[in-house]
Amino acid sequence: MVGKIKKKILITGIQGMLGQDLSQVFDLDYEVYGIDINPAGDGKSRFFSSDITDRKALELLFSQIKPAMVIHGAAFTNVDLAETEPEQARAVNVLGTENIAFLSNKYNAKLIFISTDYVFDGNKTTPYLETDIPNPISYYGRSKLEAEQCISKYLTEYIIVRTSWLFGINGKNFVKAIINKARNDGALKVVNDQIGSPTYTLNLAQGLFWLIKAVFETEPEMSKYGIYHLTNSGQCSWFEFAQAILEITQIKASLDPVDSNFIARAAKRPKFSVLDKSRFEKITGKKLCVWKQGLEQYLLQEKNQAV
Repeated sequence: MVGKIKKKILITGIQGMLGQDLSQVFDLDYEVYGIDINPAGDGKSRFFSSDITDRKALELLFSQIKPAMVIHGAAFTNVDLAETEPEQARAVNVLGTENIAFLSNKYNAKLIFISTDYVFDGNKTTPYLETDIPNPISYYGRSKLEAEQCISKYLTEYIIVRTSWLFGINGKNFVKAIINKARNDGALKVVNDQIGSPTYTLNLAQGLFWLIKAVFETEPEMSKYGIYHLTNSGQCSWFEFAQAILEITQIKASLDPVDSNFIARAAKRPKFSVLDKSRFEKITGKKLCVWKQGLEQYLLQEKNQAV
């Protein structure tokens, strides 16, 4: 019996925290290809080294792979460094995304772009809707908003997914930082005046899988394209997030709440960046679990990997 031919999906930033989880989730149903600035060591022949700011090199890969879909997750994500190195942040986040959008259009690939809650200023007190007007307060946020605009310039069949406060097994994240500091120092000060939704990258990857099935694997429908907000359910402050980490891991350490002004950082963060997920939930009929459940899943995955 001849097996079903899988559609080709290209994931940018395949070696990143989200990229590796996307590869895992999509591998059963799709023929996964990946690009990263340094994909060495993955052992998969379908992963390629490529710089998304180099359109000529990128086009060579598009012409060879001919993907049906592209999940564009590659980004300059260091929020503070983007303030002091805006040219590099713009090259990756804006020009790189413009290259991806241009080539997706040229090679007739549907595009899914990973964006951020940092496109908002944080002045609301209720969850942000996709229709709310962005007003980023950091260069990182501005570069990601400009990237969103690049996509709508070249394509009509696309999905932009804004997400927030990512943590996962395959990279540096807040959870690891809290655990390490608690074990090494025994004392932590964490901001309690920024509210958002911590999001486990494996949960997010599954949500993206559901969304792609609902939007791109059904009859074409223009009303389904566009922007979606997708995070784990619920909300908390960074301080409450840290409390949950110590509670679940049972690490003994003192934990003190401080306001944002206490910690000097180059970039401003939104005080409130919870995203309304109702559009995603309506289109897919699915809902991501509460962030604390995602945290428990993540910590179990870390424990199992350490064995």
